[in-house]
Amino acid sequence: MGHLLMIESWVGAMSRLLPRAIGEAGHRFTFLTRDLHHYLRAAGPGSGPHPLLAAQHVLTAETNDTPALLDFAERLHRVLRFDGVLSSCDYYLPAVARVADRLGLPGPAPEAVEAACRKDTSRRLLARAGVPGPRFAVCQDWPETAEAAADLGYPLVIKPVDLCAGMYVRKAADERQLAEAWKAIGGFPVNARGQRRIPAVLLEELLTGPEVSVETVSWDGTCQVVGVTDKSLGGAPAFIETGHMFPAALEPADRRAAAGTAVAALQALGLDRVVAHTEIRLTPDGPRVIEVNPRPAGNRITELVRHVTGIDLPGAAVDVALGRRPDLEPRETGVGSAAVGFLLPDRDGELAGIDGAGPAAAADGVRELELAAPGRAVRPAASNNDYLGHVMVTDARPGAARRRVADVLAGLRPRITEGPA
Repeated sequence: MGHLLMIESWVGAMSRLLPRAIGEAGHRFTFLTRDLHHYLRAAGPGSGPHPLLAAQHVLTAETNDTPALLDFAERLHRVLRFDGVLSSCDYYLPAVARVADRLGLPGPAPEAVEAACRKDTSRRLLARAGVPGPRFAVCQDWPETAEAAADLGYPLVIKPVDLCAGMYVRKAADERQLAEAWKAIGGFPVNARGQRRIPAVLLEELLTGPEVSVETVSWDGTCQVVGVTDKSLGGAPAFIETGHMFPAALEPADRRAAAGTAVAALQALGLDRVVAHTEIRLTPDGPRVIEVNPRPAGNRITELVRHVTGIDLPGAAVDVALGRRPDLEPRETGVGSAAVGFLLPDRDGELAGIDGAGPAAAADGVRELELAAPGRAVRPAASNNDYLGHVMVTDARPGAARRRVADVLAGLRPRITEGPA
C-alpha cells in the first residue's frame, strides 16, 4: 500500500476521482492545502464532507511559496514517509514536480511541467521543435500587443499565459475587441488560488476546424495513446467547452494524425511519467497543437474513457505518481461511445430552478445528471467555471452518444430570475 502526498486540488470532477482511485487501489493519502475552507465550501450544503477531507491526514501550509513548501514537505516526509506526490490542480503541478524531485520520488522533470503550464513557454518550445501550432506572439504591454496583432492579422485569439478552464481566452475580430480583452486580462492580477499572475498575454492565429483532445500516458520514455476525444465549443467570443464525446468520430487518418501530433508535443516538452491531455485543432492544413496539459483531462472526460475502454486514467495517474507501471489494457464494456454535455446560463440573475430534471434522469443511457441548486447567482457563461450542470450518456453504438446527450440537454430549462448576478 502506497502513501501519497496530494498538494491542493481542483474542486470539480478530478477532486473526487483521484481520491476514489487512491482508495480503490488500496492506497492512502495526505492532503496538504493553504486554505481548508476552499474545500469545505466546495462540498455544498447537505452533501457531506468533500472526499479530499477523507485523507489520512489533512494539513495546512503555504503551498503558494514553493521554497517554503519544499522545506515543509521534506520535514513531513521524514515523519510520514511518502511514496509519491500528485495534484489535479494546474496551478500546483510545477510545485508537485519540484517536491517529488526534492524527495527523490517518481515524477516528471520539473522543468518540463513548468514549460507545459506556461502557454508562452510551451508555444516557443513546440515551435522550436517543429511541432505544428498557430502563428503567435507573446506581448508584455498594450503597444506591443496592438503592433503584434496588426502583424498577425485579425481575427485572432488572445489568452493569458497562466490561467486555466478557458478563463479570459477570447476571439478578437478587430483592435477594439482586442483592447477590451486585453484590459479584462489585466484586471485579473491574482488567480483563484491567490497566486500573482504573469502580466504577459499570448496572441495566436485563429485556427479553424474541429477540436479534439488526445489522452495519453507516458512511462519510461514511451507514450501510449489511450484515445481521442471530441470537443464542442460555444459562448463566442469566449471558447467554452459545451460537450465531449469519446471516442471522437474521426476518420482513421485524422485520428492517427492527431495522436502523432500530441505525442510529438509531449516529446518536445520533455514530458515523461505523466498522464496528459493535449488539445488539437484539425485544421484544413493538418493538426495544430492548442495546448498540452500535464495531468488527466477534466470535464468528466476520464469517465467517458473509463465507460468505453475500462481504462481508469485517474488510477493511471496514481500508479505513475507511485512509480508503478499503469494498467492501460482496454476491456470490453459494451459501450461504443460516451458523451457529456454542459448546461450554460445565458443571462444575469439568480437560478430559481431547472425544469425537466426528472425526465432527463430517466432517459435511456443517462449515467450522470448533476445540476446546480436554486439560489445560485449566475451570469452569461464566460468560461468552463460557469456551468449550471452536466449530463453524461452512454450508447452501445460508436458515435451515437453525442446526439443522445444533446437530446437530453435540450429538455433541461433553467429558470433564472433576472437581475444583477
